[in-house]
Amino acid sequence: MFQDESSSVTSSPLQVFSMMSLSPNLGSPYPWLRELKSEERGLYLIHLLLTCANHVATGSLENANIALEQISQLASPDGDTMQRMAAYFTEALADRILKAWPGLHKALNSTRITLVSEEVLVRKLFFEMFPFLKVALVLTNQAIIEAMEGEKMVHIIDLNAAEPAQWIALIQALSARPEGPPHLRITGIHQQKEVLDQMAHRLTEEAEKLDIPFQFNPIVSKLENLDIEKLRVKTGEALAISSVLQLHSLLASDDELIRKKLPLASNNLNGIHLQRALQMNQSTLGELLEKDMVNGYSPSPDSASSSPLSSTASLKVDSFLNALWGLSPKLMLVTEQDSNHNGSTLMERLLESLYSYAALFDCLESTVSRASLERLKVEKMLFGEEIKNILACEGAERKERHEKLEKWIQRLDLACFGNVPLSYYGMLQARRLLQGYNCDGYKMKEGNGSVVICWQDRPLFSISAWRCRK
Repeated sequence: MFQDESSSVTSSPLQVFSMMSLSPNLGSPYPWLRELKSEERGLYLIHLLLTCANHVATGSLENANIALEQISQLASPDGDTMQRMAAYFTEALADRILKAWPGLHKALNSTRITLVSEEVLVRKLFFEMFPFLKVALVLTNQAIIEAMEGEKMVHIIDLNAAEPAQWIALIQALSARPEGPPHLRITGIHQQKEVLDQMAHRLTEEAEKLDIPFQFNPIVSKLENLDIEKLRVKTGEALAISSVLQLHSLLASDDELIRKKLPLASNNLNGIHLQRALQMNQSTLGELLEKDMVNGYSPSPDSASSSPLSSTASLKVDSFLNALWGLSPKLMLVTEQDSNHNGSTLMERLLESLYSYAALFDCLESTVSRASLERLKVEKMLFGEEIKNILACEGAERKERHEKLEKWIQRLDLACFGNVPLSYYGMLQARRLLQGYNCDGYKMKEGNGSVVICWQDRPLFSISAWRCRK
């Protein structure tokens, strides 16, 4: 999947590279690095990233700086898959180092401006370039249509009202109901008023065109600060809730309690993960990381994601799910990244995110030109920022706490939600959509009534449906 050129290397390049001293004596700008073949370069980049992360985790900043200097000779935001990934992982590790000097970090970022229009654009590009959210849209809408059959008043709560396409498609489907369309009310939550204004305009326009009774209720708020009372659920309404890539952000908590309990264990685990990585002898990134899983790498016992739903880590999301349960929704649809990026140690999160983002970057490598400006924007403004948050941030600041479907099943079950099998017809539509991409890499796996969308065999996004258990 990640192999560009054949290589005659018989012993593990990682083992060879691991014996090389990361010292300035190698010379600058390390001209021998530029002579590496694509495959060797990719392996060495992994070695350098793991080594650098270990130095960052143990506070050996001088050695981390030397590793960063070497990586900079090989990484490139417009190179092959591994070069592009390394550029953003390096940026994340450097940002983590800078956070040790808060004044310096703030000064370097004080003039940084993020435009709402740019955020909306990059999310739209992701929606268009990948099938993941389109599959979620199809499955979500079909589940809502079937659940709301015969209902005269339908209320949908969108926990991240940023993509009008989903609800435009639903409005069109509801207008074709044999019994006639229901009175439809959509409550949209987003922290940017401009995004909600655009959503209201697009949906109202479509509803008027199709003569559907429609009302849009905008709520400008971050999800973590949402006042449930503002959702204004009325008696007699059939309620559906849609959460697309939102719940994981509520897992943010103060990690100091966990780190204070097992500080030595965290350092030891960082070293163990590095040793395992250096022992690998596979020839491609995909095989390399796969070997790591086969050899028994798993998140550490003290990980917030590995512990049995630590109350410290999940208090906010548990409270939020309980509040949603209190609204008595007829249906709730949850789409989440199906990855384990919520470990307590830097090395855990680095290894897991290398694996996940390798698949996402490879999707683009297989389907989009390297010269594409749109591809560069998605990689830098979306994936790059996520990687930075996963690796450079801690505590409440670390929002990108992606977890596996199994964890969400446990949490939702504890909140008295019961799993509902996704629509068979929706599954057929989703498979047809994936086939339309003319790319063999995208796959859909079903299990326990839920769906996981994969690149090759790597799970990336999950979609599941839930209803209240009384």
